[in-house]
Amino acid sequence: MYHLGYRDAMAETRFGTFDELIADRSPEVRAIAARLRASILEIDPEAVEVVRLGDNAATYGIGPKKMSEGYVYVMPLSDRVNLGFYHGVALADPEQLLEGTGRAMRHVKVSDLERLDAMMDLVDAARNERIETLQGG
Repeated sequence: MYHLGYRDAMAETRFGTFDELIADRSPEVRAIAARLRASILEIDPEAVEVVRLGDNAATYGIGPKKMSEGYVYVMPLSDRVNLGFYHGVALADPEQLLEGTGRAMRHVKVSDLERLDAMMDLVDAARNERIETLQGG
């Protein structure tokens, strides 16, 4: 049996645009996803956005590498948007928004924008964590 190697797996990744990512979602989910994206880019205008249609997510990071340089992702689902944090376990979460049991990742299930400020505080903390970790500062 043939197993996909790293280069083969990368060739299978489908990249696209944010509009393509949210195109088939409900108007409510599209609006939430677009607002989260805009808020992330307000916090970090230099963020590298990589939309991986195969992952159903847009990653924002200090570089294009998903797991090492990415700090947050926007994943539109049928009834909500997951705002995910690749290194969420390293974040202080005073509002207790983060969910998940993985080794590193956490997410917030977003069905409205009521707690947008608290979510963006997490995004800013996640960005700072990646900068400090990768740039040694």
